[in-house]
Amino acid sequence: MSEHSEQILDAVNEIRDLIRLMAEPQIAARDKKLREDLLNLVGRSAPKQKSVFLMDGNNTQAAIRQKSRINQGYLSTLVKQLGQGKLLIGDPKLPKLAISIPSNFFDNLGNT
Repeated sequence: MSEHSEQILDAVNEIRDLIRLMAEPQIAARDKKLREDLLNLVGRSAPKQKSVFLMDGNNTQAAIRQKSRINQGYLSTLVKQLGQGKLLIGDPKLPKLAISIPSNFFDNLGNT
């Protein structure tokens, strides 16, 4: 990729991030019920929280387990529960959240 193309891509990514920041209150209102369900399923567990952030459709469950240090059984159960709650889209082997969440989504819960 040329230097000019990289600069354009960086600018576009920055604009996207700013738009997401401005749109977050509307997204939160739209997805309120699903976000509450997600909070209830994940709770204060740091490995579960980290796992959820890795569910972008690009990571296999094995990769998520390795990166988040979550127990295999807990991850399998979490993926099943998220699927039943309509919080995942696509292939459960490559889990992807059906909603967007900000990077500070779990901050007010604290971790255990």
